[in-house]
Amino acid sequence: MRVLLINPKFPPSFWSLEQSCELLGRKTLMPPLGLLTLAALLPGDWELRLADLNARPLCPDDWDWAELVMLSGMIVQREGLLNLIREAKQRHKTVVVGGPYATSVPQEIMEAGADWLVRGEGETTIPLWLAAWQAGETHGVIEPGGRPEMALSPVPRFDLLNLSDYTTLGIQTSRGCPFNCEFCDIVNLYGRKPRYKSPDQVLAELELLFNLGWRREVFICDDNFIGNQTHARAILKKLIPWLKSRGEPFCFWTQVSANLGHNAAMVDLMTEANFGNVFVGVESPDEAVLAGNRKYQNLKNPLGQSLTNIGANGLTVVPSFIMGFDQETKGAGDRICAFVAQHNLPMVMLNLLQALPNTSLWDRLQQENRLTETGISADMIEASFNFLPTRPAAEIVAEYIRTVDYLYEPAKYLARSYRYYLAMRPTRAAAGKSKSRGADKQKDRLPFHARREDLLALLKLFWRQGIVADYRRQFWRQLVGIYRQNPSRMTKYLTQCAMGENLFPIRESLLARAGRSGPDKMPPA
Repeated sequence: MRVLLINPKFPPSFWSLEQSCELLGRKTLMPPLGLLTLAALLPGDWELRLADLNARPLCPDDWDWAELVMLSGMIVQREGLLNLIREAKQRHKTVVVGGPYATSVPQEIMEAGADWLVRGEGETTIPLWLAAWQAGETHGVIEPGGRPEMALSPVPRFDLLNLSDYTTLGIQTSRGCPFNCEFCDIVNLYGRKPRYKSPDQVLAELELLFNLGWRREVFICDDNFIGNQTHARAILKKLIPWLKSRGEPFCFWTQVSANLGHNAAMVDLMTEANFGNVFVGVESPDEAVLAGNRKYQNLKNPLGQSLTNIGANGLTVVPSFIMGFDQETKGAGDRICAFVAQHNLPMVMLNLLQALPNTSLWDRLQQENRLTETGISADMIEASFNFLPTRPAAEIVAEYIRTVDYLYEPAKYLARSYRYYLAMRPTRAAAGKSKSRGADKQKDRLPFHARREDLLALLKLFWRQGIVADYRRQFWRQLVGIYRQNPSRMTKYLTQCAMGENLFPIRESLLARAGRSGPDKMPPA
């Protein structure tokens, strides 16, 4: 059986990181982990071909070759996913569709013409689908029979990838989240009781990546890596010696809750295991907003101090904020800007609230007749809602534009980055505490020294921010300052400068669409 696995194109968003990919000569950020896991669940004698449309377009040969087409996608990939289903049926292919969107909104998948709808997690549903397929059935809906234990999850088929297309590769060590935020769909998709892979399973996946020659970042895409701290420690304590024995081949991103900032021992373990960046769902600095959305985990400890502690101890925080909550009052954008400036948070994700199907928020808004026909959007430039907010939408959007203007203005972004890394403790090696090598253990050298593509990326950064930009004097002044005052954090600082290249165009596009000029319109910080 020849199977074409298709990942639809993502619309432009914060996570596209197109400029980072371009700097490194890569096609896109990260491959589709769900399809790679699906591939590992299919019979070993089937021929598989991955078509990631974020890396390269489909060609006629792909369609001609395929006997079976399998698709997966998230809600933000909806339009591309539905179009691909229709095209596959026009080409007389048997179409199987699964993944988060198909699980949440199954009716649209079937209306587009899919032969098979597979809902839920593949470890339980793919065996059911295979049994039906092998019994001669030609169409149907496969419903999950419970949530699988992660021990059943196979090592994803990373060998199907063209590794040079990607900036980062992903693995997963757990599914589910113990929290129950009103706006989040994780509980609906994966449950409130987290399930875990064993440390040996995690190392087996990393071993495959190592053997395939991967030597860049790995994103651990758990919903909350420290949701069960006993589990996280077990992985980290096995990961540290594994990394040492292989010359520290990887560094890691992941997602955590803000309470990490009050667990210094966990931060130390993570930095020793080459974790460099953590994504934190802050959502709002307003306590009434957090309480109204059941984000109680952000209320247990002083939120700003938690984020400061994480950064000071060696991890870069990427916080996410959302505007448009019911409990939000006028000036929310100004308060976000003040919070970010106070804690010198460099790279910030800012969203307008979108109601996701089958969340508590969706159900409540549906009961209140506040949902609109507008589709869910991940486009930061579009700046729209799919529901009727309690404040005037125009007022929220205007605040949103002013906030993006402030957060992504290059000079302010670079200034926050500079202060952030000046305040970060030196690496272990720089402090004389470790002779071993690693992301946090060695004195940072200029990044990109070992690889040609990294050297070219550094030269591009110097050209863009150090030569042609109108803030070039600030760039060089701060670079010298980091070198003199905290040289072991040079790599992190330059990487953060480069990350700004993804944000500055978002600001320019949003301001152009709004017909505004920028710096003179920024809110106070």
